[in-house]
Amino acid sequence: MADDQNAGSGRSGLSRRRLLLGGVVAGLGAATAIGADLALNPRADAPEPAAPLNGQETVPFFGVHQAGITTTPQAHATFIALDLQPGVDRDALRRMMRILSDDAARLTQGRAALADSEPELGTVPARLTVTFGFGPGFVSRAGDARPDWLGPLPAFTIDRLEPAWNDGDLLLQIAADDAFTVAHAARMLLKDSRSFATVRWTQTGFRRAHGSEKPGTTMRNLFGQVDGTVNLTPGTADFDRLVWHERGWLAGGTGLVIRRIRMDLDKWDRLDRGGREQSVGRTLATGAPLTGTNEHDEPDFAATTSIGFPVIPEFSHIRRARTENTDERIFRRGYNYDGVPTAGEISNSGLLFVSFQADVGRQFVPIQRRLDELDLLNEWTTPIGSAVFAIPPGCGESGFVGETLLT
Repeated sequence: MADDQNAGSGRSGLSRRRLLLGGVVAGLGAATAIGADLALNPRADAPEPAAPLNGQETVPFFGVHQAGITTTPQAHATFIALDLQPGVDRDALRRMMRILSDDAARLTQGRAALADSEPELGTVPARLTVTFGFGPGFVSRAGDARPDWLGPLPAFTIDRLEPAWNDGDLLLQIAADDAFTVAHAARMLLKDSRSFATVRWTQTGFRRAHGSEKPGTTMRNLFGQVDGTVNLTPGTADFDRLVWHERGWLAGGTGLVIRRIRMDLDKWDRLDRGGREQSVGRTLATGAPLTGTNEHDEPDFAATTSIGFPVIPEFSHIRRARTENTDERIFRRGYNYDGVPTAGEISNSGLLFVSFQADVGRQFVPIQRRLDELDLLNEWTTPIGSAVFAIPPGCGESGFVGETLLT
């Protein structure tokens, strides 16, 4: 025993500490050698380089049309309506739109706004788009004739409109795949406009997060329904004819309708699945019409059950929205919203219905009238906000949005 102890403590012996230290050094050398070997001879199963971050993706700001219309819908959107200050005339409108366009162009490309005191917050564009819309008051201040459809929609019996969500002189539609980006862009643009206008209302909406579903998946609303199956396709002749305006200062622009539709989820919970599908006219699981198997199957409105009733009821939403007049079509780009419940409620949620069309009066209004007359979904939905805006065309790098109206 004494010999063992002496051997372990002698200078010429191999102590435990020296053994451990030598093992560590040897291990480091082996690791270095392995790393060098991998660098020279990469293995087939080595991990792929990381994909570019979505936060660095950008959407061009300049162009014939404004971005944020045909752009694949981002996960987050904020809609802000402004009221012009008294005394803001045509020259002031021009100055405001130059400033707004310049900062919007910067922010959408991941660059700080001109007077941004937090420039670090503007470095993640995440497909940010900023789209401007003009209300009737804006066009009147500009001294030009407005389209006959630019104004409040006709009264519908189902409407219970609240002043907090209606109308406005100037619209900012700000959308991105990152809520932080949307919030910062909104703050920058509101700082730009505060000498010219005040906020009338703000509405914030959402879809599924970027990358959580396959591209092209139809959005679902908070009833669980697919929402937007039948829609115009950007780049087609139909889309160009039915969405883009052709004449005057609005040529290359379009019309926007935004409706805040409250959805009574608490009452919807009491309806069984069969009743839900009958009211919509589609299978909830797949979005297929009740006469089909796939979401994009054409519904057969003439099909009947064994006792002679229509398979797709006359009162169903898809039946009431459909028409034989192919001119009565619109391009939808809506978002869900989730508000703060009031006393006794579980939810205060709904849909920000957003549509683009060349002529609101000839395209949107007839559809809404049919839904107003006989749509079973009206039992669970209530429009509480409504506004219409003219979306001017885009601009070149030396111009600004609205220049066709203001110059």
